[in-house]
Amino acid sequence: MSTPASIPELFEQVLIDLAIENWRLSRVFQKVLAKLDAGEAARYASQLRYSQRKMEESLEVAGLKLVNLEGHPFDPGMAAVPVNLDDFEPDVPLLVEQMLGPLIMSTTGLKKSGTVVLRKAHL
Repeated sequence: MSTPASIPELFEQVLIDLAIENWRLSRVFQKVLAKLDAGEAARYASQLRYSQRKMEESLEVAGLKLVNLEGHPFDPGMAAVPVNLDDFEPDVPLLVEQMLGPLIMSTTGLKKSGTVVLRKAHL
């Protein structure tokens, strides 16, 4: 039988869940912004950056941080699960092209592994 989580652990998990949903909504919102005219998009982009900054500040208070791996060389030891690793030959250098799910770290270590899409690194 599992031990019930403590209140601080429950609050941390709720904050992590909210951060993940905020991250997903931000990604969708960025796609919508790309379809707006420049003047309108600039105003909404400012609101998006403000919202993202507030989420980062809230996570920081709790000792948590969202980690973006996009553009980084892929390493099998990364705390991220690639969805398309089987598409590549072994020993081919790969980059993280896109994050599908965020990676969340705490001061004590990994809280949630990310999900990524890979691409060949152009040397």
